[in-house]
Amino acid sequence: MTDEPSVPSDRDDSDGDGDDDADADELTLAQFHEASQREGRPVLTAGAVARTLERSHDEVSEQLDHLAERGDLERLSVSTDPVVWYPSELEDLTDKERVVVFPKRREIVVDRPDQFTRAQLAQFAHLEDGNGEQGYRYVVRPEDIWQAPHDSFEELARTMRQALGQRNEQLEEWVRSQWDRAHQFRLTTHEDGYTVLEAKSPEVMGNVARQKLDEEHVHAPISETEDWVREGAEAAIKRILYEAGYPVQDHRDLESGEELEIDLEVSLREYQQTWVDRFAEAGEGVFVGPPGSGKTVAAMGAMAHVGGETLVLVPSRDLARQWADTIQEYTSLGPHQIGQYHGGQKNVRPVTIATYQIAGMDRHRSLFDDREWGLVVFDECQHVPSDVYRRSTHLQSRHRLGLSASPIREDDRQKEIFTLVGPPIGTDWQALFDAGFVAEPELEIRYVPWGDDEQRNAYVSAEGREKYRIAAENRGKIDEIRYLLSAHPNSKALIFVDYLEQGRELAAALEAPFVSGETRHHERRRLFDEFRRNERDLLVISRVGDEGIDLPTADLAIVASGLGGSRRQGTQRAGRTMRPAGGALVYVLATRGTREEDFARRQLQHLGRKGMTVREQTVEPEREREDDEAADEQADAEAAERDSGDAAEGDVVDESEPETEPDR
Repeated sequence: MTDEPSVPSDRDDSDGDGDDDADADELTLAQFHEASQREGRPVLTAGAVARTLERSHDEVSEQLDHLAERGDLERLSVSTDPVVWYPSELEDLTDKERVVVFPKRREIVVDRPDQFTRAQLAQFAHLEDGNGEQGYRYVVRPEDIWQAPHDSFEELARTMRQALGQRNEQLEEWVRSQWDRAHQFRLTTHEDGYTVLEAKSPEVMGNVARQKLDEEHVHAPISETEDWVREGAEAAIKRILYEAGYPVQDHRDLESGEELEIDLEVSLREYQQTWVDRFAEAGEGVFVGPPGSGKTVAAMGAMAHVGGETLVLVPSRDLARQWADTIQEYTSLGPHQIGQYHGGQKNVRPVTIATYQIAGMDRHRSLFDDREWGLVVFDECQHVPSDVYRRSTHLQSRHRLGLSASPIREDDRQKEIFTLVGPPIGTDWQALFDAGFVAEPELEIRYVPWGDDEQRNAYVSAEGREKYRIAAENRGKIDEIRYLLSAHPNSKALIFVDYLEQGRELAAALEAPFVSGETRHHERRRLFDEFRRNERDLLVISRVGDEGIDLPTADLAIVASGLGGSRRQGTQRAGRTMRPAGGALVYVLATRGTREEDFARRQLQHLGRKGMTVREQTVEPEREREDDEAADEQADAEAAERDSGDAAEGDVVDESEPETEPDR
């Protein structure tokens, strides 16, 4: 059986002719719609209407004229037939919002939705795809219902009906089943201080929890619906039951830490305030939004709401310093209240920013476990599921907040992010683009030819990762980067590479600094600061620039290599240019005829689903550089005069710079 779409009807219950005294044989608008449906197209000739309704051509033509006079139909002369007819409402149809529901697939297709509809859909559905022309496909997943920001199913159902324009019983029945699943288990704090796992019924406790959990997770049953939880096993219990399809509500009363008054000295945007409000209701969550959407500032709003001492965990010391500067700039806290704890300095203060690695080391754990933090913030929280970063999630706190532009992992463990930290809280990316809060960058994959036969031949004979590396380091990309930089002479550009040798070669060719993991931290900081102050307009960057580094003045990104990386990496590199100012460009270079082509499409596919437009362009093997127009005209004039009108064939001059063989 096919999944028939359910479409809200806006058709009047009447026959549409507007004339109660009309003759029974008079053609009505409803009959025209019937003929249109049978023919399978909205524009019909008089002959098609007559044939479908089994009437004479002359009779139908006259009555079509009558409907046109009343304004129900429009007529249009075309070359292949004297006249075609279509409903007047069709002229406005392209500007109208249309919602089609496929309940069995739990998909919702929306054309030209207004902001209200998109805001409502975001509360219970996931934006899966967009066509770049105001058409969107949403999928209703179990986790979307589990984390819906509503106190009752009735509130959620009302939101669904507002978004869909109708009541879809089949979809609502499934949503109710998922809502019930999300309210079967909860963690609470016993009056004696230990944690209890509570089930809604003895059946669900016995058939689910006690089948999935063992002595590593619980001490013993307290009752038919309660189990005594082992200390530190809360995160594992939430993950196990989540994977079984039963998310756990966390209602524990943990210490909220030493009180710390924090005033936010910047106004939150409406969507940022919504994020903070949803976090305040749940006590945990992950802010998910595009780079440049202000997740860090929203996190400070969460800090102000909690009003307690805060630990911020980040992947690198560069991010730690950036956080410290931003907190001091946008809150009432002073330098003496903000500490950093990493390889460079170790200061524990009311707000402490530490690296994940340090927080997970046994010799440093006591510094964090001995302090009752009111809030733990996990920046770039897509790292949390990895074995190294999971250790830091044992830090106990009532409030947990994650930040990520791309909580996706190639090992499909992203669900663990939401069980270890909290449910996703985010905004439809396209809505932020449309509202102008974040500029949508122009994305283009450029397929570059080989720079020389030596590398092409080496690629053919290579195997495995060596094959990929040769394609990534294609020297033809150097000329392509030069071309792109010359095409955008006033841009602030970042060039991303995965390989150190390639980075050094590009830096030498472009006379630009190369920032990598080998660059000392003080030198890295100096270069980034110079770029922010517009004292530099070009940097070549390795993977150290992938996560969280704030370079708001960048408006051009060129990805020279790294296409074998994750979808998250593609999002992060594109995100370096996503800020409120418009006009940002992202070029991804892939060597033609290699696996890089597929890697590039896969890496940017995720961004395409977010509503961005991704173009593809094949670079010709030989591209002549543009010469100064005045010089061209002068040369042409001189040649024409010299040859006295004869068509002379000029010499082909290779204007490209000679290739330089890099030191190996």
